[in-house]
Amino acid sequence: MGSAKRETVCTTERSAYKHWTQINLRYGDTDRQGHINNAVYCTLLEAGRVDSLFIGLETIAGPNTAFVIAKLSLDYLNEMNFPGIAEVGTGMLSLGRTSFRMGQCIFKDGICVCTAESVIVLTEEHTHRPIALPDSLIVKLDEISL
Repeated sequence: MGSAKRETVCTTERSAYKHWTQINLRYGDTDRQGHINNAVYCTLLEAGRVDSLFIGLETIAGPNTAFVIAKLSLDYLNEMNFPGIAEVGTGMLSLGRTSFRMGQCIFKDGICVCTAESVIVLTEEHTHRPIALPDSLIVKLDEISL
């Protein structure tokens, strides 16, 4: 039996990510078996996205805009246990006209425990309709491209 590397929705190479968010794991994040609950992985990834896409309550796309997740895919690669710090790497994979794909990973104790890909749509805050990605947002996303 070979040791082929598992294909994941996003890279597991730590050096590929330029934006990092550190999050303290809580005892309440654990399940009955003492692992970090699978739903908490989604919350950790959300924290990484928010840290990279918002300044305070404002999106980096500018006023009157909102980000909507159209798709989220995860690969659970390893167990994660309390206590410790989860490190969430976030980067941009590709751009569309009104949306972009983000890649993420979660590392704990130097081990990649999860990768994720999300499709995020930029919308006008009041109409909730998709709008074109402004050049200023594209420049900011290019800074964290994978």
